[in-house]
Amino acid sequence: MAATEQFPSPTWRERLRDWPIVDFILRQPQGTISGLFILTLIVVALFADVVAPYDPLDVDFVGMLQAPSLEHLLGTDNVGRDILSRIIYGARTALAIGFLASFVGCTIGALIGTASAYFGGRVDLIVQRVVDVAMVFPIIMLALVIVAILGRNLVLGIDVNLILAIALPIAPKVARVIRASALSIVNMPYIDAARAAGYSHVRIILRHMMPNVVGPYLVLLTAYIAQAILTEASLSFLGLGVSEPQPAWGLMLSSGSASYYRDAPWMVLFPGLAISLTVLAFNLFGDALRDWLDPRLRT
Repeated sequence: MAATEQFPSPTWRERLRDWPIVDFILRQPQGTISGLFILTLIVVALFADVVAPYDPLDVDFVGMLQAPSLEHLLGTDNVGRDILSRIIYGARTALAIGFLASFVGCTIGALIGTASAYFGGRVDLIVQRVVDVAMVFPIIMLALVIVAILGRNLVLGIDVNLILAIALPIAPKVARVIRASALSIVNMPYIDAARAAGYSHVRIILRHMMPNVVGPYLVLLTAYIAQAILTEASLSFLGLGVSEPQPAWGLMLSSGSASYYRDAPWMVLFPGLAISLTVLAFNLFGDALRDWLDPRLRT
């Protein structure tokens, strides 16, 4: 009788690599750095009351347009408010609107895309033509139209209409991608079995199809946070987003770019840098997450 082949037990390093977080760190160092930056930004935004050295709404007409110094690390604006404190509180505004708008837009788009793939036929044809028309217009253009029509509607300090104005243009783009993923599973045997068992269309879509498109959904959710933050900053810059005196990066750019960009360039430089680094971090993290989740790209 042949001896039983003995396999060596995995080392602690091999066991550690089986953890998803460790595997992501080892395979995606660029995404890890971006993720750490995002995590730091979230912590700073959550504890802005503790981290910020000054109240972002405090006006000091004696200390207007002060250059960066030990007292005000990033200087002061045209009414003497501390720019560092306003950037820290502005991170709370940017992340809150970015996360909510991306979540609402991606969720609506995922539901539309999955339902379109499930029903197929004429329903799919009509939905995709509507999606094609919506995708012709840039996100910022549709957001401008929607926010101009809806106006402002503050709930717990957050402009709900602004979130909808950013989320609705995202939905068609997400629907197209999710539909492509859903088409690969709509004819699977377990979907046919669910239909034969008499399950409702809603249950099949939500219970059996949506969980199988979580991968691309998470990638899109992360990527469109960056788009939502950039769109919110653009709308605030144009005066259609967050209004004074609430701290917002786009609003800080607007107040500093027109009259003070030569005499006080720090009013424009630091908010613009905050927007650029945040958008870049979310884009890089989204790309890394896509590569890590896709087995074809993991090598």
